[in-house]
Amino acid sequence: MSADNSASSAPSRASKPTRLDVCVYCGSSTGDDPKFSTAAAALGTRFAAENVGLVYGGGKIGLMGICARTVMEAGGRVTGIIPDFLQTAEIAYEGISELHVTRSMHERKQLMFDKSDAFVALPGGIGTLEEVIEMLTWAQLGRHNYPIIFLNIAGFWDPLISLFDHMISNGFMKSGIRGHYAVVDRVEDVLPRIEAVL
Repeated sequence: MSADNSASSAPSRASKPTRLDVCVYCGSSTGDDPKFSTAAAALGTRFAAENVGLVYGGGKIGLMGICARTVMEAGGRVTGIIPDFLQTAEIAYEGISELHVTRSMHERKQLMFDKSDAFVALPGGIGTLEEVIEMLTWAQLGRHNYPIIFLNIAGFWDPLISLFDHMISNGFMKSGIRGHYAVVDRVEDVLPRIEAVL
């Protein structure tokens, strides 16, 4: 969890934002199932069509690059946030609407939080998992009430949701945690779930 406490004082959204910006956490690789890449592209297309801004990790590769490129090609807006030390490894996407280079991962995650109205987790690795779990932790602690959506392509997030149930049944989490996130299987269900909360 970030050592930066500034999110602890961040206000919850009091009303529906006039311009929706959604943070997408996803892999810097594409994974082995082509359904993951298809979903990333479809989500980008949907964001652009609905005038929803994409906030993401700033890279040009993997699912993150596919989603950002699709939004840009469809005339949408993209805000990328990447730490300086990852500009080469993740190939910073210079051609997007806004690219912010931060000094650290903590600063990156805080800025992604500050610029977003909701959070969506596509398939990804340990970084994706860490980022979405941090947002879920902050929600559980009452630091925000923004929507958190797991886009469960090909059942990717099933083991994590089962782990949550395991933690609840063993007394390490309260069942109320389920009210802080939603799980959807289809790209077209993401924005309606977000809008139902905002």
